[in-house]
Amino acid sequence: MSLDSSIEWTDATWNPVRGCTKISPGCKHCYAETFAERFRDVKGHPYEQGFDLRLVRDKLAEPLRWRRPKMIFVNSMSDLFHDRVPDDYIVEVARVMLAASWHTYQVLTKRSERLCELLNSSLAFAAGQPHIWWGVSVENRKYGLPRIDNLRDANARVRFLSVEPLLEDLSVINLAGIHWVIVGGESGPGARPMKKEWVISIRDQCRIASVPFFFKQWGGTRKSLTGRKLDGRTYDEFPTHDYRRVLSAANPGLETAIA
Repeated sequence: MSLDSSIEWTDATWNPVRGCTKISPGCKHCYAETFAERFRDVKGHPYEQGFDLRLVRDKLAEPLRWRRPKMIFVNSMSDLFHDRVPDDYIVEVARVMLAASWHTYQVLTKRSERLCELLNSSLAFAAGQPHIWWGVSVENRKYGLPRIDNLRDANARVRFLSVEPLLEDLSVINLAGIHWVIVGGESGPGARPMKKEWVISIRDQCRIASVPFFFKQWGGTRKSLTGRKLDGRTYDEFPTHDYRRVLSAANPGLETAIA
């Protein structure tokens, strides 16, 4: 687990799965793949296998050991709903999130159909928890907008959109049942441009729908220079949430069983 994430909308990351495969245009310049492949064949490194998908069972219990409440981005280096991650392993991850309920979890996927299917079946026990937020990536109209419909069909308590990288004007977005929207441009070598009017359109639609709006970055090849201000201000809005009290007596049996 990374205790001090540089991602603007979270505190930490937790990766019980590593690696992924590309499925849509938003994956073209995947930061996680670029990072992981730098360490392929480096003996003993966590990413010795590069970006090959694998389960990391020794990471499962980490949130139970992290006693200070945090916002946790689940699988910043993978996709929990990848078709090669077994259903029962996804359930194990969700049970940890349920047990370590003093944290707030942000689960993000591009595999929205599987997300919907599992939240309405084997993950129903976690779907309605206010401290677990379920989100989908939205990069364009063709791939992104159908993911929003899948998310809306899921029996989730908190639903969010990560509109990053925003690759085109999304036009009118149905924000019914959506509780948070993050917007950001692509960054790094070969970054595709994002137009201001695309961002303004989403921000204004969020205002009308009373949905919290978070502007992450303009992006570009040097994102530190372009910053994250929109019309002279930063947008750091979040859904209403309450950190829960850390249990005074942890369940030692659960952590032992998971580890």
